[in-house]
Amino acid sequence: MSTPETAAGTIAGTGAGTTATRKKRHLSAYVALFPAFIIVLLAYVVTVIWNIWISFTDSKVLPVNIFVGTKQYERLFTTARWILSLQNVVLFGILFIAGCLILGFLLAVALDQKVRFENTFRTIFLYPFAMSFIVTGLVWQWIMNPTLGLQKVADSIGFTWIRFDWIVQSNLALYVIVLAGIWQSSGLVMAIMLAGLRGVDRELWKATRIDGIPAWRVYLHIVIPILRPTIITASVLLAIAVVRVYELVLATTGGGPGISTEVPGKFIMDYLFGRGNIGLATGASTVMFITVVILVTPWLYYEYFREKPRGN
Repeated sequence: MSTPETAAGTIAGTGAGTTATRKKRHLSAYVALFPAFIIVLLAYVVTVIWNIWISFTDSKVLPVNIFVGTKQYERLFTTARWILSLQNVVLFGILFIAGCLILGFLLAVALDQKVRFENTFRTIFLYPFAMSFIVTGLVWQWIMNPTLGLQKVADSIGFTWIRFDWIVQSNLALYVIVLAGIWQSSGLVMAIMLAGLRGVDRELWKATRIDGIPAWRVYLHIVIPILRPTIITASVLLAIAVVRVYELVLATTGGGPGISTEVPGKFIMDYLFGRGNIGLATGASTVMFITVVILVTPWLYYEYFREKPRGN
């Protein structure tokens, strides 16, 4: 028969063994993650620091270590092409994200009505996302080409008053890129939103029908707040696409007519490889990096680091 001292010793021994096992597991996890940590450190952190340093140098075709202070940034913000590219990416981002969220949500709501051939429609809506921005840009370049696409069809049937030649008009060409982006990415938003809608409790719908609440009010005041995490996830994915938009512009308009559809990504690539001005290109990329950090940091704090009310 075991005494209380013996039982306590047994429990203490078991606890010590559990602690040792836990430490061994943690050590194994750290060892497994160490290569990834080194890769992240070298591939991201070091390159970002090197990029920022080069933006303060007089680098041209090749990087040099001649410090020139803020000269590259002063030149950058007095370059009309850079200012226009910032304006374009802001306008593109607002219209692109809003358009994708609205269209994706409406498509998800339509598919959530238990329609026949749902899988077929879902595949059709999601299919454009399987294509790269290069292919998407070429498709929309052909659609909006005055001699090949919609404009030629309209002219051939006598509707010459309809104009679809936006791609050759400097004040409308950016909207062609917005349409191409929405067409390509709204299917992804639809899939994310549909998954969120399928997670809404069906009893909620039954209760609102009994109370006679119109469906649009249920979506607006109940469903959309429930889908808030889903909407945030979709918005972050779309915002990343806005920051790295380059291929779509290159394939659709090439930045033209003139420089009317210039975006920061194309500006950076042109000065990095075409014009041989590494200092100015790294200055532009540093501005984009700092802008993203400033915009993302409040959201990260709000979502992950703020002290949440108890009970949530």
